[in-house]
Amino acid sequence: MNTLFNTWQKKYIGDRTFYMRVLALVIPMILQNLVTNFVSLLDNIMVGQIGTEQMSGVSIVNQFIFIFNLTIFGAVSGPSIFGAQFYGKGDYEGQKYTFRFRLLLCSVITLAGVLLFSLLDEPLISLYLAKDDAPEAIAATLAYGKTYMRIMIWGLIPFGLGQAYSSVVRECGETKVPMFGAMSAVGVNLILDYGLIFGKLGLPKMGVAGAALATVIAKSIEAVVIICWTHRHPEKNRYIVGLFKGFGIPRHLVGDMVKKGTPLLINEFLWSIGMSVIAQCYSVRGLDVVAARNIASTMTNLFSVIYIQLGACIAILVGAKLGAGKLEEARDLDNKLLFFSVTSTMVIAVCMLPLARIFPQIYNTENRIRALSTYFITIQALAMPLWSFTHCCYFTLRSGGKTGLTFLFDFVFTWVVMIPVAFVLSYFTKLNIHIIFAAVTFSELIKVIIGYFMVRSDIWLNNIVSGHEHVAQQNANGTA
Repeated sequence: MNTLFNTWQKKYIGDRTFYMRVLALVIPMILQNLVTNFVSLLDNIMVGQIGTEQMSGVSIVNQFIFIFNLTIFGAVSGPSIFGAQFYGKGDYEGQKYTFRFRLLLCSVITLAGVLLFSLLDEPLISLYLAKDDAPEAIAATLAYGKTYMRIMIWGLIPFGLGQAYSSVVRECGETKVPMFGAMSAVGVNLILDYGLIFGKLGLPKMGVAGAALATVIAKSIEAVVIICWTHRHPEKNRYIVGLFKGFGIPRHLVGDMVKKGTPLLINEFLWSIGMSVIAQCYSVRGLDVVAARNIASTMTNLFSVIYIQLGACIAILVGAKLGAGKLEEARDLDNKLLFFSVTSTMVIAVCMLPLARIFPQIYNTENRIRALSTYFITIQALAMPLWSFTHCCYFTLRSGGKTGLTFLFDFVFTWVVMIPVAFVLSYFTKLNIHIIFAAVTFSELIKVIIGYFMVRSDIWLNNIVSGHEHVAQQNANGTA
């Protein structure tokens, strides 16, 4: 029995040095996202004080902003796999090329997002408005949503550019700077939210427009901080030297990044759309469900920061080990990180449960919406350890360049399992929304089983940059 326990402990429990290293990396990342989500929470609460229609309009638009944000994340993910492994082997020229690729890709996606949301704001928002609701409520929700959308589209620009810089800074293990960038914007965001939403501090009363304007300004400040720091510290960011002296990228590296990155980009784009489709399925049950999900998601996003950033640690730490050719160390590190993430998330979920009844009381809305949001929060808290495990599996597969499998694991599961369940139960049954929501949420159990066997198979243990040594010298052979 002792031998079995010792084997298990050696496999899943790290020493003091391991945890100190992980915490040094992840705490700034958690704080950055915690601060960002906390500001979003306060912003959401402030909008919720105005009324249910305003809150619902903002919630619907944020579904589309979520799709854009995840698409940008997918765009930088492919090059980041190569960037992390180039960093692990000390190849800064290789990093530079992956950074250029990210900048180009994020610029194209941002332009597409701005045009799409500008031209199709009303049709998109209308998808989430159930015909059974009162006409006055539908018209008001649509009007508030359009007002919010028209300002929020300008925040896509600093977000896209900022994510390109943040991704390369993080893959070098420098997580404090993005944290400082987020925190520097927090104070401004909170003050502007309070002033512009309610007309305080000598500022005009703008309601949902004020919330959008405050968010855009905050995103701009965050991006400026990260960009300025990166360019002012070339000794720490050697990949930045000569970044804009031409924009050539070796053709073979472009081909490999497109090959590995395209599944990730498509995955994040279609997965985020899938989440929005599921939300749309729920919305046919009325604006009460839209409002309740908005309240529940705001709280859940705050608590999800822990497992999300621990998953990101896998991409950084395990990716660096794989790039250095230390495959056994990568496997050992991955086992310990996965166990640490799931156990940490279980603790967080337990802390979240007592707040499920308290948090919705903050909102200026009807009691039935508060009660429904309490139920949603409880279900999401119970599911959070499952999400933590599958999130770590995703980043494990991604760190080894198995982007085709991450595509099947993430996107295909969402569209083949979750969406059909949500669609059929919402449109073709009279089941209560409580049962529908629980059934869709706990379908994640299937994904847990699939993820377990994928990670256990070790198919992700790969060094994908071994064929890209001395990229700078190979550049003479052709650039794209």
